[in-house]
Amino acid sequence: QSWTVVPDFTHHAHSASLSAVAVNNRYVVTGSRDETIQIYDMKKKIEHGALLQHNGTVTCLEFYGTAHLLSGAEDGLICIWNTKRWECLKSIKAHKGHVTSLSIHPSGKLALSVGTDKTLRTWNLVEGRSAFIKNLKQNAQIIKWSPSGEKYVTVITNKVDVYKLDTASIAGTITTEKRISSLTFITDSILAIAGDDEVIRLFNCDSQKCLCEFKAHENRIKDIYSFEREGQHVIVTASSDGYIKMWNLDLNKIKDMPTLLCEVNTKARLTCLAVWFDQASEIKENSNKATTSSQANEDEKSSIVRKKKVCWTDKSDKTPKRGRKITPEKRKLETPLQKKKKKLKSS
Repeated sequence: QSWTVVPDFTHHAHSASLSAVAVNNRYVVTGSRDETIQIYDMKKKIEHGALLQHNGTVTCLEFYGTAHLLSGAEDGLICIWNTKRWECLKSIKAHKGHVTSLSIHPSGKLALSVGTDKTLRTWNLVEGRSAFIKNLKQNAQIIKWSPSGEKYVTVITNKVDVYKLDTASIAGTITTEKRISSLTFITDSILAIAGDDEVIRLFNCDSQKCLCEFKAHENRIKDIYSFEREGQHVIVTASSDGYIKMWNLDLNKIKDMPTLLCEVNTKARLTCLAVWFDQASEIKENSNKATTSSQANEDEKSSIVRKKKVCWTDKSDKTPKRGRKITPEKRKLETPLQKKKKKLKSS
């Protein structure tokens, strides 16, 4: 059965190219080279606001459940956001160089990050502090937890190192001919890898053997995403050729080429990809993050720090100044103060 893809909501989000995108059951957030994070409410199909905490290209964004968002940027900061009030709970100077990638453990208690300072850092999200630092021989571009949280992978140019959580040591290495641009876990042991060519490769994490490879696009693949729906494993790919394609993967016939479910030509040079589900409760995402425990984690994480900075732009100002941040309290005070000034002038 073929699927169809139609544009549902389009918005000119940023003044520069998009560098990261993330979704939860309600919001889509986008990061850009213009140093801002834009928020979109997908239930209402409207622009919701902007976050201006970073001074540098926003390189990575990741939600945990419905309550929290983590962002990383070229300024070396990782910011923890509360998505109920969109306030910055904690701003951590994570790396001496750029933050290139981050990944939240399925439990929500740990996060990993890599940066251009050749380090892999483990973060205690409950206490908002560094837990462990591992020096790498080279800069890693991507880090990602497996769905179970028992292993994680790092990408250094064309090499994937598979780490086991219990030993924190490399259990195996996967090497490709071209530079790797994106990867996603299909299951806890099957990894889909995309790079600077037109081919998707599926690998077994435990044996590091290539299970299948197929040509997906006419140009290099920029991002790849996967999810499971009604027992069906779906791979979504985005390429510089402008096409988004969705593939059905039969795990029982892993050596066979996945069947194309649908494709759409966006006529744009795609840079990143995420999948938002209208009925989130009916779909088990491949990241396997338990939203039922998000409230408990919110209570834990809120103890990290009290309100630090609220980073909304004032919608009444059509050309907001860089770094201008207006709290709801200040916004409420603006009108009465203006009235007092008018009375004084008239008297």
